[in-house]
Amino acid sequence: MITKGRGLEAGDWRARLRTRGAIIPISLAVLIPLVGQPSTASSPAPPFVDAAEETGLRFVHDNGATGQYYMPELLGAGAALFDYDNDGDLDVYLIEDAPVDDSRPNTGNRLFRNDGVENGTLHFTDVTARAGVGLNAHGMGVASGDIDNDGFVDLYVTNVGSNVLYRNKGDGTFEDITTSARVDDPRWSTSAAFLDYDRDGDLDLFLTNYVAFTPADNKVCMDHAGARDHCPPGAYKPVPPRLFRNDGSLVFTDITESSGVARAFGAGLGVAVGDFDLDGWPDIYVANDATPNQLWINRHDGTFEDRGLLSGTAFNALGRPEGSMGIALGDADGDRDEDLFVTNIMSESHVLYLNDGHANFDDARGPSGVAAATASMTGFGTNWLDYDNDGRLDLFIANGAVNIIERLRGQAAPYVQTCQLLHNEGHGRFRDVSAESGPPFARLGVARGAAFGDLDNDGDIDIVVTQNAGPVRLLLNQAVAPGGARGPSARTSAAPSVHWLEVTLRAPRGNRFGIGARVGMERAATPTLWRRARTDGSYLSASDSRVHFGLGAEAHIDAVIVEWPDGLVESFTGVLPDRVVTLNRGEGRPRGAGAR
Repeated sequence: MITKGRGLEAGDWRARLRTRGAIIPISLAVLIPLVGQPSTASSPAPPFVDAAEETGLRFVHDNGATGQYYMPELLGAGAALFDYDNDGDLDVYLIEDAPVDDSRPNTGNRLFRNDGVENGTLHFTDVTARAGVGLNAHGMGVASGDIDNDGFVDLYVTNVGSNVLYRNKGDGTFEDITTSARVDDPRWSTSAAFLDYDRDGDLDLFLTNYVAFTPADNKVCMDHAGARDHCPPGAYKPVPPRLFRNDGSLVFTDITESSGVARAFGAGLGVAVGDFDLDGWPDIYVANDATPNQLWINRHDGTFEDRGLLSGTAFNALGRPEGSMGIALGDADGDRDEDLFVTNIMSESHVLYLNDGHANFDDARGPSGVAAATASMTGFGTNWLDYDNDGRLDLFIANGAVNIIERLRGQAAPYVQTCQLLHNEGHGRFRDVSAESGPPFARLGVARGAAFGDLDNDGDIDIVVTQNAGPVRLLLNQAVAPGGARGPSARTSAAPSVHWLEVTLRAPRGNRFGIGARVGMERAATPTLWRRARTDGSYLSASDSRVHFGLGAEAHIDAVIVEWPDGLVESFTGVLPDRVVTLNRGEGRPRGAGAR
């Protein structure tokens, strides 16, 4: 178990929002009234603080705006949380952009090493130069996964233009093997995901592409007020995704056509992998911007069938496609299957799709309270997370507009919105608790990517949020202190109130990190909690593959069930709470597939 401290307070900093080529300092204290912030005199400490500045995670995204209204300016960029040096804590990789017409240089992507917690403070060091991952490109997103099963996590970086596959050499450095691995795509790529679609023990790669945009073909578009604005996706033709099969020996084969995933496509922005019909094989959901979404069901023979329309997830209730940017995938209602949450643009509201266990979905945005909470927002990065460790999955949403907000028209930053936190109240209802969750949820910005993981290894999930043309934010979770006590001042409490468990999966060969495995936590008289080991989802980003459980007030664990990606089911007993545990394949007790 690695125990790390808290005690970080929100830092004072001035955001710089780069709009149409000009860098404009904005005083957040003046621009953003902290509406709904709890009083420190009478209320408990808020669950989140922004700790980016004081931890050394200093990075300001350049969206490449030049005044030409190039479409890629609005949509970047992503982040990855992964342990690149295998020292037990999560490092941070951030994607940079630059003008697509190359009118000014790119400062490059950045890798920050997590140095752990010393004297109560988490700290990061920029190790980009030594690691060799400071890519200078028109960056969009990043996916993480161990492609060669050597126990070190690799990175795939998507761009407007050629992409890059970085192999982790295990010595603190990476090498570009894009050409030899045959996984490039010269078009505008967005989100990507690693998955073992054929269950052969190595990770394949699914890549979403957006539209056929080039600077030379930049179109002139106007908003409803007659002012110049960025074009909608319908101004350009969408382009198909790609699916690359991992053939071993660091070589992939493009099976886009033979697998069937080229038969239906749209302006792809988000991708998430899960077993939607609970047959033990990974399926793929793609969020397409203003075009029908796809639900690719794995047919077990190397091919996929699009059941987006039949499943109820391709269109809204009026039969229209929606904005569809980011994706959260998890068992929101505790009924053992994976539900979908998809972010959309203002006026549409974000959507919660509840799964019946057979890949049929009901649009529950209205009765769940999600529609009312999100109708005025444009969402991107998102994920299910049990931020307060009560055993129920809550929702984080990174918001930021893509069209000028009328009340902000004429201002330097007319796209800014606030992020949101929706608490799972149980019984299918969610409550917007943003106003009581700390200053990070009152600060305006143009949020895009969001990556999730326990950065300080204290038992709760933290969030790295990227800003389009703004500083990265580190939302450090203060909801549950180490040992279960609440709040920074409760660290010495002798009576923990909530508990947690984080599971690291390891296999001796093939898919070393168990990506795609389903993990269940069993306790007497309560339903089994099911989570999945994944890095995909959200928007343009990659999250920690460790599986997190909030246990609430009950610390006892009867067993942890692991359904490995190839179908083997094992039961692990004697697992203790309030720690990070590693479960090694082959060390559990074999169990029948009835656990599914």
